[in-house]
Amino acid sequence: MNKIIDGIKISSEIKEEIKEAVSLIKEDGGRAPSLCIVLVGNHSASRIYVKAKIRACEEVGIDVDLITLNDNILQADLLDLIKKLNNKKSLDGFIVQLPLPDQINVQNVIDSINPDKDVDGFTNDNIGSITSNIKKLLPATGLGVMTLIERYNIDLESKTCAILGSSRNVGAAIAQMLMQKEEVTVTVCNSKTKNLKDITTNSDLIISAVGKPSLVTSDMVKDGVIIIDVGISRVRDESKKSGFKIVGDVDFDNVLPKASLISPVPGGVGPMTIASLIQNTLKAYKNNEEG
Repeated sequence: MNKIIDGIKISSEIKEEIKEAVSLIKEDGGRAPSLCIVLVGNHSASRIYVKAKIRACEEVGIDVDLITLNDNILQADLLDLIKKLNNKKSLDGFIVQLPLPDQINVQNVIDSINPDKDVDGFTNDNIGSITSNIKKLLPATGLGVMTLIERYNIDLESKTCAILGSSRNVGAAIAQMLMQKEEVTVTVCNSKTKNLKDITTNSDLIISAVGKPSLVTSDMVKDGVIIIDVGISRVRDESKKSGFKIVGDVDFDNVLPKASLISPVPGGVGPMTIASLIQNTLKAYKNNEEG
């Protein structure tokens, strides 16, 4: 049995579905869905992520624009740009790539985005919709995780799940999504959680979203555990041309023998987050056209 949760494969399937939907829209005389990405500064990881998002949009036929800004931009000027994007009728969605420079208050930026165009799913309106009957634009990473659970037919009934990391946009959002199923018991852990090992060794599903290499070790999991690794970190590796490699929160090689399913980093949740972003863009397009 293949234990590896293949986010690249599932994301490719989703992108193919979106490509077909966009193609039908164009065949019917409609315009292509549109996305704008705002990149502030020259953060190396952000540039890599943005390139991947642009490539995914181009693959499925979504029109994508990139706006690059200097890292010394004033918050007021960034908010002015966001206001213009909010008011641009022909634009279906946009994101402001994180992280942002120190002089910018991230929450102020998120709060200024029109929830109807917030395809990252970070605004209070969209995160709040997780617990409502009408789901809006859900947080992209959480949506990606839930899609992996769905497409791998992971049975959650009467299972216990430990979520490591309680950030508003990722860990806490995933917890809310899982709890909507009303069939799984969810424990959210943070840096102050005591007896973390006791919690994880009794969990059927572990979702880690901390960004700390080797946080989850083999002695912290039980046989047959399912692990979805959302964490991402750069660690030094002299064998790589860049001098670094990308790893998750899980000590993958040592945990793998005990897991029944496990997502790798890279190649697990990362591609799913991008696929979910363009899913949200298509949804925002449909809402925009209907509205």
